[in-house]
Amino acid sequence: MTPSGRRETRDAIVAEPDGFRPLTLDLFRPDGAATPAPLVIWIHGGAWRMGTNKREAPPLVPARIGERILGAGYALARVTYRLSGEACFPAQLHDVKAAVRWLRHHAGELGLDPVRFATWGESAGGHLASLVALTGDDPALRGDLGVLGASDAVQAAVVWYGPSNLLSMAEQNHPDGLQDHNAPDSPESLLVGGPVQQRPHESTAASPVTYASAGAPPTLLVHGEEDRIVPHGQSEELHTRLTEAGARSELRIVPGADHCFLGVDAGPLVDEGIEFLNRALGG
Repeated sequence: MTPSGRRETRDAIVAEPDGFRPLTLDLFRPDGAATPAPLVIWIHGGAWRMGTNKREAPPLVPARIGERILGAGYALARVTYRLSGEACFPAQLHDVKAAVRWLRHHAGELGLDPVRFATWGESAGGHLASLVALTGDDPALRGDLGVLGASDAVQAAVVWYGPSNLLSMAEQNHPDGLQDHNAPDSPESLLVGGPVQQRPHESTAASPVTYASAGAPPTLLVHGEEDRIVPHGQSEELHTRLTEAGARSELRIVPGADHCFLGVDAGPLVDEGIEFLNRALGG
């Protein structure tokens, strides 16, 4: 996912949860980039059940996300987290926060600007990208993994078709929706350890809308109008909560696009995300 001439750090261990595989990240930094460089923390999707930081979801490959981000002068970290078959929420949030803290703690030696960090994720990764952004330095959601003396706050977020309210997904479903979000075996139910409607406390705690506040960092929400897996009402709902709270939120509903932006060229959407980060981070 990175062309030649890029400096790489592969499989850096950021934390080792007891009884689980080590949590790792890959870091890429373009030669000739400004020092210190702003950082994009990419969080992969896969319904919290699958996926890897090593490659994109196949529909997104032509968009060359990593190449575009690096070409714009950003460093890029691709992080891992425990999947729902390994641990229930909030483990996934704790894992990404541990990666943020590790990157900030080592920012000097890695050539990163510690005050210009952004999350960017798609689908389940978009859910985690927004949660990290909305809960920066919240001691109740920090977890106890890895480096604990650094901040886990980020300064901006790009959220692609991410769930934002686990309790409203079913009612917002596309007419041709492919999932029953309230089913016991839905990705959302597996994330919280039981049917979402029967676990309202856990589902609320796992929903980004819960944490919308005036202090939220600038957020760009992008969602396909024809998304049959995560309804576009999820991004609309989070956008409404953020703007009502007084935070800076931008919403882009993409006509004709299904999940993973199937049906449209995602390349321009990557460029829009980079332009947003340039404005939000002063790049």
